Amino acid sequence: MNSLRFASLCAAALFAAVVSLTPPANAADGPAAGKRRTLVYIGSYSPAEQEGIHCYELNSETGKLTKLSGTRGVKNPSFLAIHPNKRYLYAVSEVADTGGKPTGAVSAFAIDPKSGGLKPLNWQSSGGGGPCYLVVDRRGGAVLVANYGGGSVESIPIGKEGRLNKPASFIQHKGSSVNPARQKGPHAHSINVDPSNRFAVAADLGLDKVLIYRFDSSTGKLKPNDPAFAKVEPGGGPRHFAFHPTGRFGYTNNEITSSVTAFDFDAKAGKLTPLQTISTLPKPHKGNSTAEVQVHPSGKFLYCSNRGHDSIAMFRIDQKTGKLTAIGHESTQGRTPRNFGIDPAGKFLLAANQSTNNIVVFRIDGRSGKLKATGHSVKVPRPVCVKFLVQ
Repeated sequence: MNSLRFASLCAAALFAAVVSLTPPANAADGPAAGKRRTLVYIGSYSPAEQEGIHCYELNSETGKLTKLSGTRGVKNPSFLAIHPNKRYLYAVSEVADTGGKPTGAVSAFAIDPKSGGLKPLNWQSSGGGGPCYLVVDRRGGAVLVANYGGGSVESIPIGKEGRLNKPASFIQHKGSSVNPARQKGPHAHSINVDPSNRFAVAADLGLDKVLIYRFDSSTGKLKPNDPAFAKVEPGGGPRHFAFHPTGRFGYTNNEITSSVTAFDFDAKAGKLTPLQTISTLPKPHKGNSTAEVQVHPSGKFLYCSNRGHDSIAMFRIDQKTGKLTAIGHESTQGRTPRNFGIDPAGKFLLAANQSTNNIVVFRIDGRSGKLKATGHSVKVPRPVCVKFLVQ
């Protein structure tokens, strides 16, 4: 993660700017009757006065992206999450200070079903500085957010019409690990819910732990599980986490050591047991770090982005054991692939190259799991996060 070198953000500035829409011809008419379309929302690092959340339509046959709208009003809306009912979108404001307090923010938006544009609803404090990741639980009752700078996690219940209520839980992580440059204190880098919606796991780069919480979907509250965490190898720096669709396995990418750790997951006890740690590089590459990890919707493949090597590492998943076998690497055709997204149909992977300001579209081979560039790409300033909404 980049250092938190963000200017102070006044609370009123979050929604001071209006939503800016730039629809192409006929975009306002929405999808044709009976035809499904896939929208792509891209979060980025940007000033509040510029478009920070970008909406595109993905051609489900070719992978071409067409711009629909852009949203201003939030500083550094780097990470996004979409409500299961597809009516609301939530974004972090990845800053160190909001309204003079050492915290970032989470903003709520209503999604226009025709244009894909966003209407601001309200916002809440994230509870800590530098919120960098958020999810909506599977029932749509709460937003869970991880604060990298603050080393904490928070849960925020969702109220009527998608608005955010006051936080229900705040948990401060404590401790350190072996890398003095990166792990002097906690750095919660992600939080995800398991397929049963009963547990939440938070990868903390500073602690070399994936912390496990019980999640009450009726109240939105989090509380430590027993066991409370699983460890990765010292100095690994766990960043993001992905559950297998079956709920039997989980995977975290270790940012510092450029590796992925596979876990067995006991869905009854909420217990993670390490199975394997495997490199994301074909050979050592100086200055590399990993960013995103995702499992293909089929459950057959896993992908992880390498920043520095500037590639997507591809793995086959053993369906019986959950272990990984490397199947190759694909250049992202840009620098610093911060994140990527896999469309719900499993046909395309969209890589967000932060340093070269471009989103590159790859086709996924359903049999081999390998990637092939489609030739389609778009320019987006400092892209970070890619999320899909199928209408």
